[in-house]
Amino acid sequence: MATKLILVLLSLLPHIIFSAAKGYDTKAYMNSWCRKTLYQNLCVRSLSRYVRSRAMHNPRDLARFALKASLFRAKYTKAFLLKEVKNLETTLKPQYYAPVHDCLIQIRDSVNQLSLAIAELDRVNKRGGKIQGNLDWHINNLQTWTSTALTDAETCVSQFSGRRMSKLKATIKGKVKNVEETTSNALAFIEHYAAARYRARARRP
Repeated sequence: MATKLILVLLSLLPHIIFSAAKGYDTKAYMNSWCRKTLYQNLCVRSLSRYVRSRAMHNPRDLARFALKASLFRAKYTKAFLLKEVKNLETTLKPQYYAPVHDCLIQIRDSVNQLSLAIAELDRVNKRGGKIQGNLDWHINNLQTWTSTALTDAETCVSQFSGRRMSKLKATIKGKVKNVEETTSNALAFIEHYAAARYRARARRP
């Protein structure tokens, strides 16, 4: 019985070693890419779920997954703000309602801008090499929409300045700050993707 158990463990050993090495390589891979961003730890956390589910082969994949991570955070924050705005309407707290409502408008726009950026990135990928003449236009759209989403989040965060604030304001600031940081990371990957596309274009005859 003991001999059979040992043989089974020995047969599984290569798989265990391979899985451990694969996990280590994935972590090292993510760290190397996330060093290009301002928020490295957040970058690793937000992209790790996509690394586990599918491979990242090129800068376009990284940019798309980073945009998806930012959009996920923005949608979650929008839903939270919408709920709080409705609560404030019923409790009649004007000192809270105005900034929270303004923030909701800005984050709603962030959701729209990030959705446009993802769709634009998908269009670039589908057309492949046929879009070289319009590459600058597509890249500009990507940068503009992502930058606008970032500005929306930054504007919302700026409304909740100071150290002393209510629990609600502190919670909102934290959630929107997360949107801001993930969007900043996404913009860094878009810049990297744009540089890769321009290098590829320059090498073509």
